[in-house]
Amino acid sequence: MKSVLFTRFFILLPWILIVIIMLDVDTRRPATPITPRPYFSPYAVGRWGARLPLRRGGPAHGSEKRNQSRPHLQPEPQLPTIYAITPTYSRPVQKAELTRLANTFRQVAQLHWILVEDAAARSELVSRFLARAGLPSTHLHVPTPRRYKRPGLPRATEQRNAGLAWLRQRHQHQQRAQPGVLFFADDDNTYSLELFQEVEAGPPRLGARAGVGPRGRPGCSHKPLALGLHF
Repeated sequence: MKSVLFTRFFILLPWILIVIIMLDVDTRRPATPITPRPYFSPYAVGRWGARLPLRRGGPAHGSEKRNQSRPHLQPEPQLPTIYAITPTYSRPVQKAELTRLANTFRQVAQLHWILVEDAAARSELVSRFLARAGLPSTHLHVPTPRRYKRPGLPRATEQRNAGLAWLRQRHQHQQRAQPGVLFFADDDNTYSLELFQEVEAGPPRLGARAGVGPRGRPGCSHKPLALGLHF
């Protein structure tokens, strides 16, 4: 039994010595020195030892770079407001013709509808219609004198003059002139959207204060119509 133990001991002894030697060699190796990272202070030493905060890049230099990289956007030209003056009077097809006109006006940018009734008071039908139309509008009324209702005399003159008077009163106190186009739009006419595109891009040209555009009834040829003035 003892001989067996001694035999195993002498077999394991060389391996034990090898392990002890390897451990001793590892412990004697010099450790790798740790290089300290440089410390950047956010402060600079000024006069008399004062600590001044550092600025990264400088605000003027950085803003200049940002302005150079950003393209300068040109402001879009302001569209003129189109003031459409529409005389109207009570009749069976009044609401139908006003609806046709409103459907066209909804597709025009910057349009203000001035609706003038030939009556002593504003009617409930037109008031409700304008409230539901969803358009910037002004509702006026002025009756036509009986002496002007004879055949052969111009119609809707009093109503157009009332619309012009409201427009002058609105703009007379403004210190800065506002671009605008006056347009007489009768409720029994039909207007193409191309007309309003020409109005927005057209008058005034070369200092002109008035322009002329087409006007026509359904199924009839176009006739010239004075569009109006810039205010």
